[in-house]
Amino acid sequence: MKISKILIAATIAGLALVSCKKEEDKSLQVVNAEKSAPKEHKAIAPENLQTASFTIEGMTCAVGCAKTIEEELANLDGVDKASVDFDKKTATVSFDKTIQNPESLTKVVQDTGDGKTYKVSNFKS
Repeated sequence: MKISKILIAATIAGLALVSCKKEEDKSLQVVNAEKSAPKEHKAIAPENLQTASFTIEGMTCAVGCAKTIEEELANLDGVDKASVDFDKKTATVSFDKTIQNPESLTKVVQDTGDGKTYKVSNFKS
């Protein structure tokens, strides 16, 4: 009887130690907050504003592919707005033509994957 009481007490003590809430690493929260914070865009002079649309082949999902590509494009210097439509397999980007160009936008899309996954075509400015 005495041994079973000791075992129960030890089990409860062990559970109490294991189940205690651990303090979160604050440095990870700062990094994640910086990464997820929307980028502020500088105003683009109307004469430099250009909008392009293009097709992206190779996307397999709306979140992992389309949303990731959209975020990569939107975070580029000189990009005012970017949207990627997974269902239509298209992207539309408004950008400063003195900072960005079709080649740089295409490269960012292709580099988002492994360089072979996403293909840009039908680029229209």
